[in-house]
Amino acid sequence: MSRTERHGTDRTGLGTAGERNLTDDIGDEISHIATEVIDVSDAPPIVPAPALDKSEVRTILISLMLTMFLTALDQTIVATALPTIGRQFNDVNNLSWVITAYLLASTAVSPVYGTLSDIYGRRAMIITSMALFLIGSVACAIAPNMLTLIFARALQGIGGGGILPLVQIVISDVVTPRERGQYQAYFSSVWVSAGIGGPILGGMIAEHLHWSVIFWINLPLGILSLALLLPRMGKIPVFHRRRKLDWIGGILLMAAAVVFLLVLTWGGNRFAWASPTIVAMTGSAIALALAFVWHARNTDEPFLPIPLMGGTVVPYAMIAGGCAMGAMIGLTVHLPLYYEVVYGLSAAEAGTALIPLVAVSVLGAWSAGRAMVRMARYKRATIFGATLSALAAFTLATATPLPLVPMLVLLSLFAVGLGTVFPLSVVSIQNAVARTQVGTATGAMNFFRALMASFSVAVFTAILLAVLGRNISIGVEQHVGTKHAISAADMAVAFRYVFAAAGMMLATAAALYTVMEERPLAGPVKNISAAEPAE
Repeated sequence: MSRTERHGTDRTGLGTAGERNLTDDIGDEISHIATEVIDVSDAPPIVPAPALDKSEVRTILISLMLTMFLTALDQTIVATALPTIGRQFNDVNNLSWVITAYLLASTAVSPVYGTLSDIYGRRAMIITSMALFLIGSVACAIAPNMLTLIFARALQGIGGGGILPLVQIVISDVVTPRERGQYQAYFSSVWVSAGIGGPILGGMIAEHLHWSVIFWINLPLGILSLALLLPRMGKIPVFHRRRKLDWIGGILLMAAAVVFLLVLTWGGNRFAWASPTIVAMTGSAIALALAFVWHARNTDEPFLPIPLMGGTVVPYAMIAGGCAMGAMIGLTVHLPLYYEVVYGLSAAEAGTALIPLVAVSVLGAWSAGRAMVRMARYKRATIFGATLSALAAFTLATATPLPLVPMLVLLSLFAVGLGTVFPLSVVSIQNAVARTQVGTATGAMNFFRALMASFSVAVFTAILLAVLGRNISIGVEQHVGTKHAISAADMAVAFRYVFAAAGMMLATAAALYTVMEERPLAGPVKNISAAEPAE
């Protein structure tokens, strides 16, 4: 305290003498004020990390795209080699578990990595995720039998399940929310490249090389991505906060997810939906989910805070993104069957006809990302896109069957509108939560998307079975290239309901974004018109 301050205090009678004359009531009140000693030994440094220049940001983004390409490629390249794997191990009955084991593991752990990145940091979690993915890849490549391969795929999924949320989290640390949308479009192109190139590359490897090569190629790509990324992680701003990890909550959430996914996988396929097994598993999944919610509400620092899932932004964006993902994956799985029966395409031609759905969506993602950079009312582009997608799906539902070219044109319009949903979903959620909870929210978003994708596949399959009234083979177990005992007219009628369901999902996304709060995005706003001033 300065001399002037001391004299001023003394003149007002609140100096040392006044302090000695505090009343008993005031002294008693002060004595009851709670005190808290905060341990900052585990806190991240307060001094911000050095700013990243454009070349470093570019290198980080390239390494992240390469990292994401690994997990995207792994989900598409394996399916093509399944027949070869089944022949070598003389086991075709358990082939579907090669895909299912990865799906179950990767979905269950996606929220875990998001939360752990908020506690232990992005670098530690990226190393852990990549290490488990690469170890799992090696275990898959050297697997001596089908059972070992399935367990190795589960290990690979435990690692791969963290790659996508961690990539999105690191992007949020490097790029401002307003600029983040356009980068999401770049990463959408990675999924498209893997979706188109994976089956082709997998088929070539299975035909001309040993199937294990599809797992060995993960090693050089994974090591290269880590070599590019890790040296620059030190400059990325740090937002994590050390706290006690809620293991009970995490285990309850993962257990509920695994049981729920098994219900969607087995229901209507291995077991009837009304069978005692499916009913019991459904009840178990509900009980585990309720136990997780109760535990989260009665724990000081829960694994996934329930209030984080509330508000005027997060639930709307999360459900809208889940609807779009569900519609896209559901159609991707089922459309090959439609192409083969209605248009008489071969398996290869049916795969090529999926390009409008998976590739054109990048244009929508790019448009929504640009809108976030240049528009103050950035929601409008996505609302328009989701509405366009819903209208295209409803047109398919009413006009099917169409000639192939008009069908592909409408599907392209559907994909463009659908692509606008994903950037807004990611950016709005990350923009609405505290920086120390970005990882948790991003992991929860990816977790919900995966659940919605599995749920949509099950719903679309149930629709086809209900309309056709017979057993059909779909997805991994589909006997592609063979004649189906279903007429083209019956299949067209069944898919009218599938397209209508997809349209309802995109209409729901458009409605949710319409009522969602449009919070200002941090970051530079370019070329804003006078009629739409920036916030």
